[in-house]
Amino acid sequence: MRSGNTTEAELEFKQMTLACPRLSTPYVNLGILYRKSGHLDQSEEALKGAVERNGGSAVAWNELGATQRMRGEFPDAAASYEKAIAADSNYAPAYRNLGVVSDLYLGDPERALTALERYKELTGEDRPVTSWIAELRQRTGKPPLKPAGAPTPPAAGADAGAAAPADASAAPPQQGSPPASNAAPSKDATPPTQPAPKAGG
Repeated sequence: MRSGNTTEAELEFKQMTLACPRLSTPYVNLGILYRKSGHLDQSEEALKGAVERNGGSAVAWNELGATQRMRGEFPDAAASYEKAIAADSNYAPAYRNLGVVSDLYLGDPERALTALERYKELTGEDRPVTSWIAELRQRTGKPPLKPAGAPTPPAAGADAGAAAPADASAAPPQQGSPPASNAAPSKDATPPTQPAPKAGG
């Protein structure tokens, strides 16, 4: 965004905060604008203003967490993502961001695994999240998920044609920090469906 356009947008958002002081959205937009231009102090201040006005906004809490993570405030960022999830348990970006900050910055693979598995459930995203989940399951001592289509020994009295779980056995992700995803997931995104059992076992 050109500096002229940034200045115009900043003035517009500021005017909106004055005209509608109880609305959180202008503060969210202002916070994002400041973050993109590298003004992290102002970004955090604006986004805190947003959640003060609307503590039930998952978007506002998620954006606050993104700014706090960039400022190196990792526990605060995780807390903001948790509040985004509390505000909307189906808001997928907060789960992904919580997984990133928990694993890469806070050394909490258990919380990262829980968050990323929920993110995958909500979005149906495959790579790189599937590989990351597989690596987290290995680190936390949990059994790997069976690849799709792999034969599963039937339990006593169980139908031998039961569907296998989705593939999560790919190689672990590259080292480094995946970027935080702040874009809302597609409304029609659904988890991958399980294969139907074959007739006759």
